Amino acid sequence: MTELGLSDTVGILGQPGVRTRRSSAGLGWERLYLSTQEEQPYHAEFDPAPTHLLILHLSGPVTVRRGHGTGTRTRKIPAGGLFLQPAGRTLSVELGGRLDTVHAYLTDEALREANEGRAVELSEELGTSDPLAEQLVLALEGTARRWEPSARTYTDQLTEMLAAQLVRRHGTRPVEPRPLRSGLSGKQLATVRELMEERLAEPLPIADLAAAVSLSSSQFTRQFRASTGTSPHQYLLSLRLEQACRLLRAGTMAIGEVAVESGFSHQEHLTRVMRARLGTTPAALRRSG
Repeated sequence: MTELGLSDTVGILGQPGVRTRRSSAGLGWERLYLSTQEEQPYHAEFDPAPTHLLILHLSGPVTVRRGHGTGTRTRKIPAGGLFLQPAGRTLSVELGGRLDTVHAYLTDEALREANEGRAVELSEELGTSDPLAEQLVLALEGTARRWEPSARTYTDQLTEMLAAQLVRRHGTRPVEPRPLRSGLSGKQLATVRELMEERLAEPLPIADLAAAVSLSSSQFTRQFRASTGTSPHQYLLSLRLEQACRLLRAGTMAIGEVAVESGFSHQEHLTRVMRARLGTTPAALRRSG
């Protein structure tokens, strides 16, 4: 699967008055393209896009007009308001003032997977409030702003959660109750742990872990949590920390080398995680060992 990029969006980011501050370009995100920008007033129409677009307003209130003719809707949207444009539909929109936004473009595949493989139809939203979707978008934006390759599994989980929230809260058809599922089998869990240990020093997408046990990403994440009581990202982080502690106690590698060998982006990343989880630092652990 290739990285999602500008060519998968509806073209809003190509407007003359858009000043992009940061995006997920080059980070390898496959089911989500994220962009943070300042937008100046404009009025334009866009062709149908292959991605679903969720816009979070970071500033406001600002007046937004959507549609044309008798189907026109106008709202003054405050900071925290959401604008949702389903894939495959034309968009006519007028922005009435300067605005800071985060755009999240999700593939239809991500939404289908969140809906057990069934087709998803989203509603068109203008200024709606969804605190959970807002926090997920902000978490993704923060991850892009402070990107570390070791956060790949965490980003995949946030994307899955955002897709599931759009299906549950903004789908036009009721979501059928999900059948109860048991967790991973002992053999599946052993396979996943072995893969994690083999690739501790690499960015590890959830899709790779799921494929190892023949599950979709969303099925894998749910069943993994049911088996372990934690998320794949947190479990992987624990394995990386265990490895770092072993190497530090051995005392033969520099702390920076230990961090990279254990899957952390750099020494500061290892220090931050170790302090949060163990209440100590790599240097202090090495001295105590």
